[in-house]
Amino acid sequence: MKNLFDQTSYAISQLVTNKYSTSFSMAVKLLAPKIRSHIYNIYGFVRFADEIVDSFHGFNKKYLLDKFETDYYQSMEDGISLNPVLNAFQQTVKTCNIDDHLVQSFLQSMKRDLSQSEYDTYEDYKEYIYGSADVVGLMCLKVFVEGNEQKYQELKPYAEKLGSAFQKVNFLRDIKTDFEELNRNYFPNLTTSELNYESKNEIIADIENDFEQALIGIKKLPLEAKFGVYTAYVYYKTLLKKLKKTPYQEIMNTRIRVSDSVKIGLLARSFTTIKLNLL
Repeated sequence: MKNLFDQTSYAISQLVTNKYSTSFSMAVKLLAPKIRSHIYNIYGFVRFADEIVDSFHGFNKKYLLDKFETDYYQSMEDGISLNPVLNAFQQTVKTCNIDDHLVQSFLQSMKRDLSQSEYDTYEDYKEYIYGSADVVGLMCLKVFVEGNEQKYQELKPYAEKLGSAFQKVNFLRDIKTDFEELNRNYFPNLTTSELNYESKNEIIADIENDFEQALIGIKKLPLEAKFGVYTAYVYYKTLLKKLKKTPYQEIMNTRIRVSDSVKIGLLARSFTTIKLNLL
């Protein structure tokens, strides 16, 4: 019966992914079945923690996040949790040998969202991104390499660059919401009133450099992971191009997105690229 509970836990993590991110869930579906459930499990864990600090207004967020962390470590000790998302994630951590440093770094960045609203230095900004995004990429990389530590170390810097690129695109897309609803600004020494043509282009140039480095690693990924990761890369690159073409004033007033029809076209393009071995 424990197996039935585990399968239900995995299904709930998949449901969380599908409900919270159509783009990410689309990319996960393109991964090989043997690694797909682990990525759902990782997403479920990081999504719930992120929702605590971003969405659960009117509740004691610190208490909820601390309890989430305590319950996770209890699940690691017990080998089970009645929280299905934690039950699924702790099994992925153990099966894929995910370092506790990665989990702790992620939780530390989430805790910073409860008390820190601005990042005054590039070093501080980079440290937050490492914990909130880079380590998630590294968790996924642990799944992709299936225990090959040499391959993990080789691809580690590229996975970090891809995580950084994705997060920075999100920051730029969501700058208005972050500032007005969450009272946060992640870009160093920048308030929404200071976003202008020059500062926007500086941010985009930095992200483009991250993407350029990340692509080197994507080309070296195992085939089981390459299609899904490349599709996510193409989607975010397309979103960045759209942000680049959008006047900075409009970025401040609306949330830029990629339409579903364009996403389908990107999926077809990615499939052709991988199928014809053009990457």
